[in-house]
Amino acid sequence: MKTYLVTGGAGFIGSNFVLYMLNKYDDVMIINVDKLTYAGNLENLKSVENNPRYKFYQADICDREAITEIFANHDIDYVVNFAAESHVDRSIANPEIFVETNVLGTVNMLQCAKVAWQTGDDTYKEGVKYLQVSTDEVYGSLGETGYFMETTPLDPHSPYSSSKASADLFVKAFGDTYKFPVNITRCSNNYGPYQFPEKLIPLIMNNTLKHKDLPVYGDGMQIRDWLYVEDHCKAIDMVVRDGVLGEVYNVGGHNERPNIFIVKTIISYIKENVDDTVGEHMIRYVTDRKGHDRRYGIDPQKIKDALGWYPETPFEIGIKKTLKWYLDNKEWVENVTSGEYQKYYDKMYSGKEEL
Repeated sequence: MKTYLVTGGAGFIGSNFVLYMLNKYDDVMIINVDKLTYAGNLENLKSVENNPRYKFYQADICDREAITEIFANHDIDYVVNFAAESHVDRSIANPEIFVETNVLGTVNMLQCAKVAWQTGDDTYKEGVKYLQVSTDEVYGSLGETGYFMETTPLDPHSPYSSSKASADLFVKAFGDTYKFPVNITRCSNNYGPYQFPEKLIPLIMNNTLKHKDLPVYGDGMQIRDWLYVEDHCKAIDMVVRDGVLGEVYNVGGHNERPNIFIVKTIISYIKENVDDTVGEHMIRYVTDRKGHDRRYGIDPQKIKDALGWYPETPFEIGIKKTLKWYLDNKEWVENVTSGEYQKYYDKMYSGKEEL
């Protein structure tokens, strides 16, 4: 039995990873640590909340005492750090929160894991690993050609991406300075079930269904590489198990699409399957985001060659699966947009033993 400490496991990618691991393996234990900010939703994990191989703690990754106690209570083999403030617009409005969680929180997790695992000077329990889940945004912006590689210099342009780049450098520093067992994965734009509705795909879908304006930054021609979240979970699983210590692995979908294409695809899907009165007349071009990167594109050749990973879900299939999921789970969407989901923790965990 391997025990994973998953931080941010009630968020979009984190909850998908928890579900993926518990469904795929019978010999893993998941310790989910989440602060339950607005982006954390325990309803994502209703199907596993009574699983004996799953344990939830409400805790902040910046809280040294709480994280130390979790390591004391469980024999942790792997840390997978998803926990992060991740919305670029929020980082522009309030960068300090991103420094606190994404940088100081990461350093705290590294320190707690180091203390728990250390057996001597620069030596650690056999087989343990800390994996930092990062983003392609740390590389900055691309021109019309070329791709981000693991050797691409870091050049972040937003407070969000700067905080993630800083966290990556601390992870690297722990590997270099203390010989701490680490990996870093950098992914492209994820999409799929359980994504918070401030993000492009669920936001546009929800607005379209409710006949609200569809805001599009600038000319809408910002290009992103879209990665189906389950493919990302598979990559993280493979890096944790087989990644070479100290290495960075880029995880991309080979699905580059302009934002406006995504918006029009969603409109077309809803028009065809739900409501034929919606249309492109609902699009409203708005002032572009400050420091908005023009294009992201990832070269995932390293992880393909080293670990045999590849993105299995073509965008044309993944986007239909995603939109169908949102249509089939309107109650989830309504609970999130109304804020009702934030009461779920109190309902399910009130009075239960915690930290």
